[in-house]
Amino acid sequence: MRCYANQLTPQLKRSLAPFYMVFGEEPFQEANCVLEIKQVAKKQGFDEVIKFNLLPGFDWQELIAQYNSMSLFSARTIIEFDLNQQKPGTQGSQIFKSLSENPNPDVILILKGAKAGQDIQRTAWFKALDKQGVFVPCYVLAGNHLSRWLDEQCKHLKLNLTVDAKRSLLGATEGNLLATYQELEKLSLLYKSESIEQSQVLAGLLNQAKFDIFDLNTALLSGNAKQVIKVMLKLADDNVEPTSIVWTLNKEAQTLLAIKQGMQAGQNTAQLFKQHGIWKNQQAATSQALDRLTLVQIENLINLLAQFDSAYKRAQMIAPYQALAHIALAFCQPVNFSLPHQLSS
Repeated sequence: MRCYANQLTPQLKRSLAPFYMVFGEEPFQEANCVLEIKQVAKKQGFDEVIKFNLLPGFDWQELIAQYNSMSLFSARTIIEFDLNQQKPGTQGSQIFKSLSENPNPDVILILKGAKAGQDIQRTAWFKALDKQGVFVPCYVLAGNHLSRWLDEQCKHLKLNLTVDAKRSLLGATEGNLLATYQELEKLSLLYKSESIEQSQVLAGLLNQAKFDIFDLNTALLSGNAKQVIKVMLKLADDNVEPTSIVWTLNKEAQTLLAIKQGMQAGQNTAQLFKQHGIWKNQQAATSQALDRLTLVQIENLINLLAQFDSAYKRAQMIAPYQALAHIALAFCQPVNFSLPHQLSS
């Protein structure tokens, strides 16, 4: 059953499903949807959360064993499975299909992944999980959809922004919902329910170090290695959460991959830019990146980011900012390095 992100709350109030597929290109919505599912499930006794990441060499038997096992710590379990922007492959597809045929009432399986196009939605495993569970597509928001989302967040935080203030905020964050929401939280602390003017929003934006992360995007795409290092040092100095940096790097890599594949398939570049939300002021830098990076190099970047994300979440990354700086530099020029992580004991 399809349930859009803004429809999830009432759906969860009605009942919990054994399977949730939270797929899309918008990480803030994805994270919020997964969090909301887990919070509702916890109230119903699903206290333990087991996480899996689809990496090269993943043992699918671990998923089967965990899904069918009795928990040592909780009567009911949530399995959060991150596909890391990949397809499950033949073995994974067969396993997902088999799990759907015999749902475990004491387990909720949450799948996270990339946008599920028609090619994915037509597969047997997707149809099987969709029949028994809930498909939550998380689309990139733009235009009226983005404006409505902002209105909903302002209502939730009891904020009173003028029309010009909202327009300036959306223009500055360029559709990044995480950055937008973080700015709204700050405005809520500063002004509470007072009327907030455009000048107040702009003043806050100019003083926000976190918006250097947008400078990182430009440096990555244009291949400016010196600027990449400069921005990364600033982000590390400001203790910007590494997962936010990973999100930025992965978003750029995934977009470049999709456009590169489209170009090789003979699609029109201008249409591809429009399809993937490349703003006019980003198109020149994006073109530079597409000319500079091969398909193999982009795929390698995505794989490195998946490895980093997995190691960081398991607290095995020794020097996260150093590792991210190397990955970011690989957008600009060939870099040979190994991720500085430690093996779990």
